[in-house]
Amino acid sequence: MKVAIFGTQFYEREYFNKYNLGNKHELVFFEESLNVDTTDLARGFQAVCVFVTDTIDKNCIEKLAKLDVKLIDLRSAGYNNVDIEAAKANNIKVLRVPAYSPQAVAEHAVALILTLNRKTHKAYNQVRENNFSLQHLMGFNLFGKTIGVVGTGKIGRAFCNIMIGFGCKIIAFDIKENESLKQKGVSYNTFNDLLSESDIISIHCPLTPATHHLFDKIAFNKIKKGLMIINTSRGGIINTKDAIDALKKEQIGYLGIDVYENESNLFFKDQSQTVIQDDVFERLLSFHNVLITPHLAFYTHEAVTEIAKITIKNFTDFEENGVLKNEVIKI
Repeated sequence: MKVAIFGTQFYEREYFNKYNLGNKHELVFFEESLNVDTTDLARGFQAVCVFVTDTIDKNCIEKLAKLDVKLIDLRSAGYNNVDIEAAKANNIKVLRVPAYSPQAVAEHAVALILTLNRKTHKAYNQVRENNFSLQHLMGFNLFGKTIGVVGTGKIGRAFCNIMIGFGCKIIAFDIKENESLKQKGVSYNTFNDLLSESDIISIHCPLTPATHHLFDKIAFNKIKKGLMIINTSRGGIINTKDAIDALKKEQIGYLGIDVYENESNLFFKDQSQTVIQDDVFERLLSFHNVLITPHLAFYTHEAVTEIAKITIKNFTDFEENGVLKNEVIKI
């Protein structure tokens, strides 16, 4: 099958070519993102492979259908950037990578917590300048703290297990409770109770209409003053402008994010020689207690290997009319 892979990152060609055994599929890599303006690049392809930075809305899908594209294959778990109903209406299948390495994302969330808390990034820079002062570097013990976990799917469960190891009390919020976590002492609470009781909140739910801006002014008014919020899920779950207001009021004490709601114009590119035009993002960067990483929580050898393997298998399953195990049916 001939596949157009959009938004190709520097590391992806090696992994996709390695696991495209026997060159079974003809893979053509494009650095351009897929959106309504770049669909012509998909001419002559049966399938397109997309990433979280691509925008596959109704107009884009209708153009893909006219080009006789039959498959949209996401190399990610989330699919909020694809209009699933439009794809169905145009007889285009949508597949994804439902899980690749939950531990990779969970461990990065913990890394953000530890870095923000113990200020290792600041200490590192100080020591390189021969500044060995401990001033402004004090943290707190994680042991005994209450950790709120929003979403206890595979990543959320992996995160809970790590934090249990730190001796934390875990409270969770999810529409579906996990019995194995409950047996380990995790309690499920209402969202409002989680907001008011947590010392740290880590977000691990998907971005859906119901979770869009779940963390907004109303939510921030209910949290403990000085709360730490970690987001390694999707940027749109946090209303960034409301978060900035809460940071200014010191209602949020620490914010660690690996995702940002307008990241498609920023992340996965070297913009060191450009002037960033996103004033909201620049305001976030001005806070000493905000830590931002460029959507790299998934970025481990094990995770990228699984993404490549599963994505290639999705191509094969579709071409051979097999069971489409990873099909996205609805939002």
